[in-house]
Amino acid sequence: MPMTVRFEIFPSDLDATTDFYTRVLGFSLAADQRDDPQPYLAVQRDGVRIGAAGRQDQGHRGSRRPPTGVELVFEVDDLVDELDRVQRAGWPLVEDLQARPWGLRDFRLLDPSGYYLRITERRAATPGGHPPPSQ
Repeated sequence: MPMTVRFEIFPSDLDATTDFYTRVLGFSLAADQRDDPQPYLAVQRDGVRIGAAGRQDQGHRGSRRPPTGVELVFEVDDLVDELDRVQRAGWPLVEDLQARPWGLRDFRLLDPSGYYLRITERRAATPGGHPPPSQ
């Protein structure tokens, strides 16, 4: 069975988080418990599922970026299409589309809570059919 990824984030504004991941990045709302005493929602796109548990004490947004925080990397087949989707939504980029020294192109943005996202093209599989290690 192939591996998938699921991670949890802890934003203070679940409505803004829902809007960003569904409208800007094209995820679907998979669970919506924003009105519960412990608010939670989940969005899904292909094999990626993001859970968001509402927290008012989320810490300093600046600590979400590398080298202090974490970089969430989304690999896509059509990078230009993804960039167009983000630009049509009017969402600002942190770094525009560019080629990286490791041979891939990407662009970077922040979600409404300051989580640092890299949208990158998928590296072609090696002759054995296995994807090479990603950067």
